[in-house]
Amino acid sequence: QVQLVESGGGLVQAGGSLTLSCAVSGRTSATDVLGWFRQVPGRSRSFVSAIKRSEGLKYYGNYVKGRFTISKDDAKNTVYLQMSDLRPEDTAVYFCGADSTGLWGGSTFDPDTYDLWGQGTQVTVSS
Repeated sequence: QVQLVESGGGLVQAGGSLTLSCAVSGRTSATDVLGWFRQVPGRSRSFVSAIKRSEGLKYYGNYVKGRFTISKDDAKNTVYLQMSDLRPEDTAVYFCGADSTGLWGGSTFDPDTYDLWGQGTQVTVSS
């Protein structure tokens, strides 16, 4: 059974940094494409970043480019989201998701494409 477990969230001042982790357990073939999404109350999940682990391909949402970096540690079966220059508008619950199809392209930005999610981790940025 595949499981995703996020960690690393917390409270940080504007301009600060946090690194989120998504630890993957289970069948690796179902978790080649991992994405980070965020959600605020009353709104749907929005795309932050994604990685195709077998090829090292990466995507970033427009509002995080240059501030966030997605990376992986294959030995630890973990994907990271390094967030810097955090802003109050980055406040949200951050979710790690897996697309078991492994496809890479336009669908990667769509949360409905992902069929497995972690429990989420809260990130709060104070002004």
